[in-house]
Amino acid sequence: MPEEINEAKDPPVLSLVIPMFNEEDGLDILFDRLCPVLDGIGEPYEIVCVDDGSRDGTLAALAKIQDRVPQLVIAELSRNFGKESALSAGLDIARGQAVIPFDADLQDPPELIPDLVAKWRDGFDVVLARRSDRRAEGALKRFTAWAFYRTHNVLAEHPIPNNVGDFRLMDRRVVDVLTRLPERRRFMKGLFAWVGFKTAIVDFERAPRAAGDTKWNYWKLWNFALEGITSFSSLPLRFWSYIGAAVAAISFLYAAFIVLFTLFAGIDVPGYASLLVIVLFLGGLQLLSLGLLGEYVGRIYAEVKGRPLYVLRRVHRSVDAENRSSDA
Repeated sequence: MPEEINEAKDPPVLSLVIPMFNEEDGLDILFDRLCPVLDGIGEPYEIVCVDDGSRDGTLAALAKIQDRVPQLVIAELSRNFGKESALSAGLDIARGQAVIPFDADLQDPPELIPDLVAKWRDGFDVVLARRSDRRAEGALKRFTAWAFYRTHNVLAEHPIPNNVGDFRLMDRRVVDVLTRLPERRRFMKGLFAWVGFKTAIVDFERAPRAAGDTKWNYWKLWNFALEGITSFSSLPLRFWSYIGAAVAAISFLYAAFIVLFTLFAGIDVPGYASLLVIVLFLGGLQLLSLGLLGEYVGRIYAEVKGRPLYVLRRVHRSVDAENRSSDA
């Protein structure tokens, strides 16, 4: 592996940030498609690959690729911290005037990068890559994605663009704002939308995964969606207050009905089954409200502890790339 160097003298124009977890099988395909595209742009670039505690040979494979791709920067995390933290680490390390988060599975085409750069040169601070066609994904995945974007944008104060993932180009001023944000439980799509800036959109068709298997199952996607909603909206808490008020009002009206019925009819109507249903229903509402409150309390707990987003074991930069920067 090339000698570790902490900093380069001349920052590149473009930085690609690629979080990786067990991506050994697809690395050759990734760089075979990525490097010709970046070389064709004609600007100095770097590819920041963040190894998020991979358990396969991802790190060793990246070291071999660095021998022939000196623009490759390998950031090695001490363990698996999750994609959002790995992406944050890559943004902290990237030095380019424009930074492009990118996925290693090649579902987002690298051939779109010149179009993003062209829009950036036209004066846009953020250029979004929007998925205009997702037929390569399953029907259930498309439906759940649609439901998430719809739900999030109804609840959140700052909506996120529909069918837009992490793949986008951001100007250095945008990245500098993102890296200064203090929260530790990060939902990056929401943070990207929150910072704003002048934005353009480029459409593309989403392709099947090039190699390997997805690291996301539906349980992880559900937790990810819950994280996104609780990160950018307190409306669920307010909504639950309205539910509590409505249930209390209904209970008061029902109690008044029972009293009046007893006074005028002279007898009480037995209702063990209905009473049991009501008690179980109210108990379920209470547990659900406690769980919702716990989501927000858990976020507060994580923020108060103040632990770092990630632990960086080391960063490997190519000696050849450094020498080239010095000569320039």
